[in-house]
Amino acid sequence: MSALQRLQEKITQLKTDYESIKSQNTELKNQLTNLSSSQSEQEMLINNLREEAQKAQTLETTVAELRRELEEKDAEIEKIIAQVESLLS
Repeated sequence: MSALQRLQEKITQLKTDYESIKSQNTELKNQLTNLSSSQSEQEMLINNLREEAQKAQTLETTVAELRRELEEKDAEIEKIIAQVESLLS
């Protein structure tokens, strides 16, 4: 095999390798773009979850306040009932 033939084969192999690397590079760029989109979506979902958790915490606080008020009103009603019963007796 002559030096020219070996050089041509080497050039052909380098072209093939270059095309393969170019294709892999394109695929990696696509994956990176998809990953960036995915990370943005995850950040958005995390922020939404934080907002929902804050809303849930606010609702829990409101429910606790309402329960406390209900207990106070129940106690007041019990006192009124006791007063009415004492007046009736």
